[in-house]
Amino acid sequence: MFAAFTDRSWLWVAAGFYLAGFVLGTFSLLRGGRPSGVANYVLILVGYVLQFAGLGMRGHAVGGTPIGNTFELFQFTAWSAITLYLLIGVTFRSSLLGYFTSCLAAVLTLVSLAIPAWDATRRAHIFGGNPWIELHASLALFSYGVFALLALTSIMFLARNYSLKSKHLGGWFSFLPSILDLDHIGLRLLVAGEAILTASLAVILAYWLRDMASADIAKIFTTVAVWAAYALALGLRLGGRLLAKRFAWTCLVLFVLALISLGPVDASRHPATPTAVAAKS
Repeated sequence: MFAAFTDRSWLWVAAGFYLAGFVLGTFSLLRGGRPSGVANYVLILVGYVLQFAGLGMRGHAVGGTPIGNTFELFQFTAWSAITLYLLIGVTFRSSLLGYFTSCLAAVLTLVSLAIPAWDATRRAHIFGGNPWIELHASLALFSYGVFALLALTSIMFLARNYSLKSKHLGGWFSFLPSILDLDHIGLRLLVAGEAILTASLAVILAYWLRDMASADIAKIFTTVAVWAAYALALGLRLGGRLLAKRFAWTCLVLFVLALISLGPVDASRHPATPTAVAAKS
């Protein structure tokens, strides 16, 4: 039976596990209880393994990291965010982070799967066998995963801030980390994401200095713009000029803009011959 599964089949099942984690957490919160950190972690882990299998099949088929169209970009961003959560999420000691992470993963994977046009054209060997360009692209997309977790902690910060100001300290608000912890987590994630994106740009700029003819100006501009926006936010945060709610809202808006920027990045690639889209089931 599994032999008949296509890459999209594995990704649909993975999205189902992410959605199950979100539904389970929502049910627990509606009943006034804490989302089960262990159960949610297991559901996310199973979904992650299945998504890895699907992306692995896609990567083998296209001959490289599967980030050749909008569908793959969204899937890889979700996978990156889950990777980071599985590695360090438990250190945050917050079951709600797993709940929000499952929500984010479900949204990114299901939306990308539900729009066939995003996967209508599959590009093979988009890096031309160049490991430096592939490393640059992979690091850049992984940094987007870090920024995704930053957006989630920003939502949690805003929720905690609201609970304190409105004096609603019970219910699911009681499961949120302290506002100080959320602020520190957000700053660390911003530093980590910016460092990874900086490394990505350093790799590709070092390569393009030797071969400027291969440079894609539109892609360079978009990536640098995202880097500069987060760098400005980091500078203002460290300088004490972007704090609390303004910092959280800024991180949320920047992540939305980063996701939107994936469209121009994908469109800037050279046209490819459309290939048949695999079965959706």
